[in-house]
Amino acid sequence: MTSHTAAPAPTDPARPLSVAMVTLGCARNEVDSEELAGRLEADGFRLVSEPGEADTVVVNTCGFVESAKKDSVDTLLEAADLPPRPDGRAPSVVAVGCLAERYGADLAASLPEADAVLGFDDYPDIAARLRAIVGGEKHQAHTPTDRRRLLPISPVERTLSTAPVPGHASGPASVRRRLDSGPTASLKLASGCDRRCSFCAIPSFRGSFVSRRPTDVLEEAAWLAQQGARELFLVSENSTSYGKDLGDLRLLETLLPELAAVDGVDRVRVSYLQPAETRPGLVEAIASTPGVAPYFDLSFQHASATVLRRMRRFGDPDSFLGLLEQVRGHAPLAGVRSNVIVGFPGETEDDLETLCDFLVAARMDVVGVFGYSDEDGTEAEGFTDKLDEDEVRARVEHVTGLVEQLTSERAEERIGERLRVLVESVEGDEVVGRADHQGPEVDGTVLLSGCDATVGTWVEATVVDTDGVDLVAVPVSPVSPADTVSEEQP
Repeated sequence: MTSHTAAPAPTDPARPLSVAMVTLGCARNEVDSEELAGRLEADGFRLVSEPGEADTVVVNTCGFVESAKKDSVDTLLEAADLPPRPDGRAPSVVAVGCLAERYGADLAASLPEADAVLGFDDYPDIAARLRAIVGGEKHQAHTPTDRRRLLPISPVERTLSTAPVPGHASGPASVRRRLDSGPTASLKLASGCDRRCSFCAIPSFRGSFVSRRPTDVLEEAAWLAQQGARELFLVSENSTSYGKDLGDLRLLETLLPELAAVDGVDRVRVSYLQPAETRPGLVEAIASTPGVAPYFDLSFQHASATVLRRMRRFGDPDSFLGLLEQVRGHAPLAGVRSNVIVGFPGETEDDLETLCDFLVAARMDVVGVFGYSDEDGTEAEGFTDKLDEDEVRARVEHVTGLVEQLTSERAEERIGERLRVLVESVEGDEVVGRADHQGPEVDGTVLLSGCDATVGTWVEATVVDTDGVDLVAVPVSPVSPADTVSEEQP
């Protein structure tokens, strides 16, 4: 494939440049893309949905695991292969996001098909950067550094830093532009992470943990509600740490009722809880606060104490099951999901059996299973007792098969439950939504049988059947957003 060359800038100054945002990866990236879109629109760019119609295509990449990196590179190559528009110009292709920040100049050198690779420090001036790139200027990609070094070691001193943090701009009406009209919107609580998990590179390119101020979070929540969001999905790398750099580690417990009280917001959902930091007060707040989904996204990663120590994490089956007992003591029907890594260096067959026994006992709704792979610059990359790739693959297949059986059984246990479902899509007679125990994208859904609802409405329904982790439910009656459903079985 030949190198992609940016088209010269349009000569008509009255014609605004157009940009298409393509977002890969997690919900945090979605927020970052919407901040970039807001900055660009405020500076005169015209947002278009089709990359082939744009002057420039901005690909917000993911750099989490090898498969995500490949998807990001493939998407950049596809954008570079777009045919010229009727005016003879091909769109310029710009990489942003985690892969771009993590590899910078190395990515630019290995991917000449992209016209530029921009890092997080370019975000505040994104409009000027894109104008220059579309105009044919060569952008000098950054040399990556550990972004943790940009912030003070002491969390309470980080508010003084001027380092750009994607998704943290204040004044959402001017710096964020929704790219999805659905009834659920992601809302950033924080960015970065202070933990040092031996398998994870995220802190090195996302930086140390930084909370957004509650006033900014609440302001953006109100703005999102005005834009039609009925559910707010609170995202971060570690939501249980929210507020520690603002002097109040229990700040999330006080913020949740305020978010749930925002006019137009009907449901608030918290993502990514670190089990070792999930305190009883936070469990109670999530499980018991009206308007907050009793939903627990707990990052267990494994259950063997030995493997967890090597991961630089903490826990064991007893402590994890004790946490789940707390959750279900407050909300018996709470949704619980997690991810696990299989085949970590040094993992024995006994360790694997411990994990499987835990999964059986935990009765979770959804479990993501990932095979271990080396990540550049991590401690685990240097471990010598790694399992053969074929063995890792076999263990992933084994645990995945077990998880599919267990989560299907958990879904079947919900037959007869009464749910409050937010309708997210209507295609012909097929009405699909999510209940309190189902997070967006990564969890199951509810197919509403015999329902005549519209997107963004709420339906009370009773579960009558399952399809894997997905549920089939029959509407009981339409419900208003203020209605709640009892935890008692009907």
